[in-house]
Amino acid sequence: MTKRHRVTAATAVAGLVIAGAQLLGATSAHADDVKPSVPPGTEPSAAAPVPIDSKAPGLKIPQGGTLAPIKVLDIAEVVEDLGGEQRRQETNQTVMMALQSEVLFPENSAVFNAAAAARIQAIAQEINTQKATRIRVFGFTDDQGSYEHGKELSKQRADAVQAELAKTVTVPGVIYDVRGYSEDYPIADNSTEEGRKKNRRVEITFPRSAGGGATTGG
Repeated sequence: MTKRHRVTAATAVAGLVIAGAQLLGATSAHADDVKPSVPPGTEPSAAAPVPIDSKAPGLKIPQGGTLAPIKVLDIAEVVEDLGGEQRRQETNQTVMMALQSEVLFPENSAVFNAAAAARIQAIAQEINTQKATRIRVFGFTDDQGSYEHGKELSKQRADAVQAELAKTVTVPGVIYDVRGYSEDYPIADNSTEEGRKKNRRVEITFPRSAGGGATTGG
């Protein structure tokens, strides 16, 4: 029996990063890192529930301090197989299924193994249930080998997954966004084999239908 662990991150961050001139010697908050932590197009989609007045006295900002830009994160629920072979992440807007490359492909290959088709077909059936018309298929590798080879391999694997999805997805007018990102956007530490294994993955993301409930993939 497969054991699972569930992590729920329910955070609406109002960005109250206060830099008081008298306390820290700074008058403004630093901007986020230049490089995004997630691939373009996958940023959180939630909006601030209420407007925030940076001059409101209730905020009690120290003299000389400023209010950092407001940042609101989607509520995310993550369910992962004990071995990490398959991970499901849901927000109020989307479903993302991540499959480790080892469960789909032989090493350094973009040709499916015997069990790959069934896993992808199960995801395709859920896409049909959700009636999703925009599907993102993103491939990733670890940081071993050249970046250029990783870029090519991750794209070839994403293409293979998209082609298999297309055999089962019956939603009319569906649009696929297929990309390979090589070692960019790791989700684990590349200094360990366990982390590299998690980073070698293909992610399939699609919107949830209105009122669609959570179902857990195996």
